[in-house]
Amino acid sequence: MSKHSAVNLVRPSVRRLQAYIPGEQPGRGRLTKLNTNENPYPPSPKALDAIREATDEGLRLYPNPTAEKLRRSLARKHGCDPEQILVGNGSDELLAVCIRACVEPFRSVSPSRLYAATVQYFDPSYSLYPVLADAHGARRHAVPLERDFSLPVLGSKGSSPSASPWNTRAALSLITTPNAPSGRSYPTTKLRRFCRGTEGVVVLDEAYADFASENALNLAFELPNVIVLRTFSKAYSLSSQRIGYAVGNAELLAELMKVRDSYSVNELGQVAALAALSDRRYYREVIKEIRVSREVLTHHLAELGFRVIPSETNFLLVEPPGFSAERWFEKLREQRVLVRWFNSRRVRRYLRITIGTDEEIAELLSAVERILAK
Repeated sequence: MSKHSAVNLVRPSVRRLQAYIPGEQPGRGRLTKLNTNENPYPPSPKALDAIREATDEGLRLYPNPTAEKLRRSLARKHGCDPEQILVGNGSDELLAVCIRACVEPFRSVSPSRLYAATVQYFDPSYSLYPVLADAHGARRHAVPLERDFSLPVLGSKGSSPSASPWNTRAALSLITTPNAPSGRSYPTTKLRRFCRGTEGVVVLDEAYADFASENALNLAFELPNVIVLRTFSKAYSLSSQRIGYAVGNAELLAELMKVRDSYSVNELGQVAALAALSDRRYYREVIKEIRVSREVLTHHLAELGFRVIPSETNFLLVEPPGFSAERWFEKLREQRVLVRWFNSRRVRRYLRITIGTDEEIAELLSAVERILAK
């Protein structure tokens, strides 16, 4: 066997797959890092202490397979039963689980049942969605957002993609709210209409909900086909621990449990998330600080000629002045400031900038002013 032939052992659909591209993760202290929407502030001291205390000989044991203590704590927080909570290895695992459980592979359905193999999402949105759909062999259906990144008009019930942008029969619909990378939030009234008008499962991916003025969590309790995803990666500063959770109908989540990976949620992550939930005062202050910084950065960038999309998240999507966003990305990196640029049709004119600390924002603005001066 030649050294180049091993790739032929992989399924053709995987060889054709365009992998998800994560944001750059440079070494600590080398760059002002504003590219991956991490919280600039540390986790709660209670969470850090809990991790230290749990780092003992118990690490040789498997973690609790259902994150039972964390589910009970989350159920108290949201006023529901523990059976209405499913904890995963970040929201990404739960997205994959939803596709495995709810979507038929494209090749296994007849032409009259294409909706059963359809994963639907808005464009632009989280770039992992099409990757997960392709990996499963599902049929992708990207629904364009309006020019201002607002929601399109919902089609009539039972309509097909050719008749309406929104396929109301799709097996699984993924809606990021507030949206990434635009930062725009969607009113719950509109989301309720989308969910009620869709026959399949609707996942409301609320990774950034803690930074927004409203959320749609109640739809997970109102409607049996709605699942709301939350994460500890953003507001709770626990990205490295990979803790996400789903809220929804208990019977639906029990089916998802069947295709979830065994022991996927590590013990230190469970311990850290549980401790974080007990320190809500700390996180309220952190979230307040980020919201204030978001407004300050919006104001200063607008004064410098940037067009800023209104944001309800911990980042901004901005159209820079003078020359292309790609060149701005490169020039900012030369100034040791790292932001995100996406080479995709709808957003290549924009940069996405994470809200940092006051010091990081000052470094960003100083770099922008130096670039404009040249």
